[in-house]
Amino acid sequence: QVQLVESGGGLVQPGGSLTLSCVASGSIFSIDAMGWYRQVPGKQRELVAVITSGGMTNYADSVKGRFTISRDNAKNTMYLQMNRLKPEDTAVYYCNQQLRRLTWSTPINYWGQGTQVTVSS
Repeated sequence: QVQLVESGGGLVQPGGSLTLSCVASGSIFSIDAMGWYRQVPGKQRELVAVITSGGMTNYADSVKGRFTISRDNAKNTMYLQMNRLKPEDTAVYYCNQQLRRLTWSTPINYWGQGTQVTVSS
């Protein structure tokens, strides 16, 4: 079974920094795209950042220049470095792994349990 375990959430003041980690198991991590999503009550889950197996990245406009997504394939771990945090960054952050194979008709998505990030004075 694929499992994603997140850590690193917490309470920080505006302008502060926080690093989230996601450890994957039960899959060939190195060939799959990974991503961070976030969700607040009453709103849809939104994409924060994505990183391919080769290290190419993409970010939501709201976090460009402040957040950095990275991965260490040897450790099956993905990270999200969050700097200059704002109150509007407050959300539950989820780790995502999307499995795609040439012989599959559709991809399979797996999600972590979520970790709370609260940015407040």
